[in-house]
This record gives sequence, structure tokens and C-alpha cells, in this order.
Amino acid sequence: MVVPVFHPNCRECRDCKSQKGNGCSIFGDKLVAEMPRDGTSRFKGMNGETLHHFLFVSSFSEYTVVDVVHVVKISSEFPAEKACLLSCGISTGIGAAWKVADIEEGSTVAIFGLGAVGLAVAEGARLRGASKIIGVDLNQEKFEIGKKFGVSEFINPTTCGEKKVSEVIKEITDGGVDYSFECIGLASLMEDAFNSSRMV
Repeated sequence: MVVPVFHPNCRECRDCKSQKGNGCSIFGDKLVAEMPRDGTSRFKGMNGETLHHFLFVSSFSEYTVVDVVHVVKISSEFPAEKACLLSCGISTGIGAAWKVADIEEGSTVAIFGLGAVGLAVAEGARLRGASKIIGVDLNQEKFEIGKKFGVSEFINPTTCGEKKVSEVIKEITDGGVDYSFECIGLASLMEDAFNSSRMV
């Protein structure tokens, strides 16, 4: 059993053997859509067109083929349903709330996008004692899921009328949130997240 990782590790170069970092000097500086050793793809579309890997591992597909430098072997005794928590989404989201932002008890938080990373941010904020966690997502069903992770209020941008999401958040929080997380990767949402934050 393995966990796919987009950050390569050849396990042989000086940098991979170092305890000081995790950058591979053999494969780490290449950002290509193909297999790292031969520059080819292992995927074809239904019409025969070449499809490319996403971040070297194509982990959004049901099946994938990856180079050995993009997998980490884990014990077969490790439960698969818990192994998935080692992936990017959970550690990135909880780490952003817990370690990077270092959310204080009683803080207010806005989360743009309630996918795996956004829900993990909500969980991290809940664990840190945030008093108000506002989830922003186009999918109304995400609110019920978000409640399980600590989301206390939900905003669907399509129901805000003429108001910007940042204006609605400032009204709810009396001036803006203490912490705002953009968990989708869109420049327009980064601006909304920034504008939703309280000016310190």
C-alpha cells in the first residue's frame, strides 16, 4: 500500500538523504505533465488523445500510474480509511489554521471553498476555539457537511444579491473576520478573502 505524493523523493541523492529538508536534486526542479524519467504519458482519452498527469500523480482519477519517486510505501497494517488523512487536504487545512495562522480562542474565521482543504481548515479553527466559522461555497449541501467540522454560518455567493461576499461577512462579524482562508485557488476569491478580513 502506498500514498501518492507530488513532491518527489529519489531516496538516493544528497538532498533526499539529508535530514534538513525534503527537496530532491534529481527530480525536484522539474515541473512537467509527463512521467519524470521518459517524458511520456500513461493516459489516453476515449478518442486516443494523450492526457497528462496532474501534479505527477493524478490523484483525482480512480486509477493512476506514477513513477516510484512519487509514492511512499506504508505498512499494510495501517487502515486505508486512516491513511487517506495523510494526504494534502487534511494536513494542509488543519496546518494552515493551527500552525500557520495560529488561530486564537474566540477568533472569527471565513473559509472560501468547503472542499477537503476548506473543511480541514474549519476543523483546525474549531479545535483552536474559533467563536465563529463562516463557510463560503456555491454548493448549499456543503453547509450540512461543514457543520460537522465546526462551520457555524454559511454564505452562498449566488444568494447575496447586489452585495459582495466580503460585505456580507463584514456585516456578520462587525467589521471583518480575524482570519480568512481561500481554499480554491482563484485570484478573485483571494481578493474577496482579503477584503473580508478585519483591518488590525
